[in-house]
Amino acid sequence: MKTKKILYVATTDSHIKAFHIPYLKMMHEKGWEVHVATNGNEKIPYCDKKHAISMSRSPFKINNAKAIRQMRKIVKEEKYDIIHCHTPIGSAITRLAVKQSRKHGTKVVYTAHGFHFYKGAPIVNWLIFYPIEKYLAKYTDALITINQDDFNLAKTKLSKRCKQITYTPGVGINTKKFAIIVSEEEKRKIKEELSLKSTDIVLLCIARLDKNKNQAFLIDVMNKIQNNDIHLLLAGPDELGGYYQKLAEQKELINIHFLGERNDVPKLLSISDILVTASKREGLPINIVEALAAGKPVVSLGCRGTNDLIKNGVNGYIANDQSDFIGKINTILNDEKLRRKIKINDKKECKKYSIDKITQQVYNIYDELA
Repeated sequence: MKTKKILYVATTDSHIKAFHIPYLKMMHEKGWEVHVATNGNEKIPYCDKKHAISMSRSPFKINNAKAIRQMRKIVKEEKYDIIHCHTPIGSAITRLAVKQSRKHGTKVVYTAHGFHFYKGAPIVNWLIFYPIEKYLAKYTDALITINQDDFNLAKTKLSKRCKQITYTPGVGINTKKFAIIVSEEEKRKIKEELSLKSTDIVLLCIARLDKNKNQAFLIDVMNKIQNNDIHLLLAGPDELGGYYQKLAEQKELINIHFLGERNDVPKLLSISDILVTASKREGLPINIVEALAAGKPVVSLGCRGTNDLIKNGVNGYIANDQSDFIGKINTILNDEKLRRKIKINDKKECKKYSIDKITQQVYNIYDELA
């Protein structure tokens, strides 16, 4: 019997490594030949063959035309059973490239990690990205959405061109990894490593530093709080060349700590009192799901994706503006009973975001198509 082949596509290696290794592992263990296509050359676990494609994260780069030709050649030679594409540009390039291959049995799955067009999005997003997604839906055998807003939007706007539209609650996390028990002594040591006192209150934001993640809002919140015992940890790679660091320096805020990219997020969560986030746009934010698994309350600005996860007074709060955001932080810090309740509710709620459950849901989609 011919070994079945699957290709995973994303613009960057980092996206595959951050979110999709469990899927590669699952398909590898089921006996499929697993390929990956990105614009990088990093070694990817559970990948039998890696393809480097000249695609850019910007839709307006000329090398994306070359990427379509490269992808078309690869797909023609490899004859995949399923291609699962991620990220807007990687998915657009793939679906443009495989129009002919679909006629010969290749099935295309696309996970939308958050449409750029949504209720409240800038009109330019609707003018650019909605027509593209509507056109490409015709070349999509299964569209997976990861939040309710996108699912409802896709069913309304795209279902005439893409017949199979499904919903999974995110891409999944290893919930056991975050449900760790850390002793008070261990917490003290972790805080000490970060130049914190054992009694300091810790607000944690886990996200790359960029304009969409909106850490400037959190910096302004810290400027308004002006409490030496409250510290903000910003954990994530810097994509703005030190812009937020300079902003904190200008405001003379010594209680903001820029930690860079970290591989010890469960430990950081263990010492945190509240996860804070101010994103303008999300798919289904992994950082909040991780906080739920760790039993930590969340204070967030409302946005698509985030609204799926936060239930006011149950596992945190959605804030409307800066003043409300600070008020919600204080509400949680001053109510120990609420914090205990949140810890219990979070761990029950997070089970549906388990990587085991979600990989199985995705495999069921593959099984129907292959």
